[in-house]
Amino acid sequence: MRVSVVLFTADLRVHDNPVLRAALREADRVVPLFVVDSGISRAGFVVPNRAAFLADCLADLDASLRARGGRLVVRSGDVVEETCRVAAQTRAEAVHIAAGVSRYATRREDRLRTALQADRRRLQVHDASLTAVPPGALTPADKDHFTVFTPYFRKWDRFSVRDVQAAPRTVPVPSVRSEGLPRASSLASGATSPGLPTGGESEGRRRLRAWLSGPLDRYDDQHDALAADATSRFSPYLHFGCLSAVEVLHRARGHEGPGPDGFVRQLAWRDFHHQVLAARPDAARHDLRTHHDRWRSNARETRAWQEGRTGYPLVDAAMRQLREEGWMHNRARLLVASFLTKTLYIDWRVGARHFLDLLVDGDIANNQLNWQWVAGTGTDTRPNRVLNPQVQARRFDPQGAYTCRWLPELSHLAAEVHHLDRLSDAARGDLDYPAPIVDLPDGAARFRRARGLD
Repeated sequence: MRVSVVLFTADLRVHDNPVLRAALREADRVVPLFVVDSGISRAGFVVPNRAAFLADCLADLDASLRARGGRLVVRSGDVVEETCRVAAQTRAEAVHIAAGVSRYATRREDRLRTALQADRRRLQVHDASLTAVPPGALTPADKDHFTVFTPYFRKWDRFSVRDVQAAPRTVPVPSVRSEGLPRASSLASGATSPGLPTGGESEGRRRLRAWLSGPLDRYDDQHDALAADATSRFSPYLHFGCLSAVEVLHRARGHEGPGPDGFVRQLAWRDFHHQVLAARPDAARHDLRTHHDRWRSNARETRAWQEGRTGYPLVDAAMRQLREEGWMHNRARLLVASFLTKTLYIDWRVGARHFLDLLVDGDIANNQLNWQWVAGTGTDTRPNRVLNPQVQARRFDPQGAYTCRWLPELSHLAAEVHHLDRLSDAARGDLDYPAPIVDLPDGAARFRRARGLD
């Protein structure tokens, strides 16, 4: 009897899972394994919001496997030691895993390969599982990766993406010890955001069906309208691999009606950041394109930004949405990141860490490289652009509906919420809302001096 191990990482699904299908093709039985990795926990990446979502994902994956005659095998500890132990106990010939792009993921693969080879077993890494187009599949003529999105997208849009693979009908699993499914509280201590979404492949596929049934038609027209909440909210499900990027892309392209083009472009942005990080893993912590910034350190201003008390209503509304839902609208992410890095001139790593502490979709490639894009240290071809929060508010929340939803103390002002500067001192004094922590012209001038633009 031939046995293979499937080590689940960021591919927590049974539909369109090349790792699982490859293992089933070559073996009589497979061990669907998830290791609660002590290395990731020590690195501070497991936080309450993502722990709660992950617990949902694992419970749903176990249910899907049980419906196919199998089950999820759970172990805790060092991922390499536990995987090798399971492989030895089941006499598995191979371990299958989805290729990652972070420095941690690639080191995990190297360690696992070495350990398995020492035990005369092999590691099979699959590079078509986590993104629509594998990192490294597209390169410019003179480099190993693209650093500008538009030429990347032109090639990406013409790439022949692999076909979607059906979920297996049966998953035979050999006898092997398993721990119980982890609960959120056992993965990370601390309170979660009240408005977290439910995790798991079943919920992700339900959302995909609902999205394709109508909301996608309105995406091109409304995706930047903050009050409309017209984005897919797929990001947590793509991050944990509850949804396949390949399947989402195929189904979006096959959608009859308006809307898919802009949405498909967002999937390409996700792949773009993954291929950058695969080539430049140091970009998770260091400037991709440095301007030798001498960032300010101001605990009071940073805390005001984190708590949504900057005195700029749209910035504050977005930051409170993040704390409440563990998620934030993409347009709002750009604005609050610009405010921190260019109006306050505070290090992008401070903002990226805060996002990772709260975001359910906290993904190293997308989070860190989007922050660098906004900070002007990444792939933006206009690195010194500054988003004005008042202009952004009038453009993307003209009636103030989004802002007032998250700032109830200003809800009586409606559209006037974006014109607090016109209020008299007496009227402002009646509000339970702070004055701006910085004047926009002063912040802009400081940024220009720091970047040597004056």
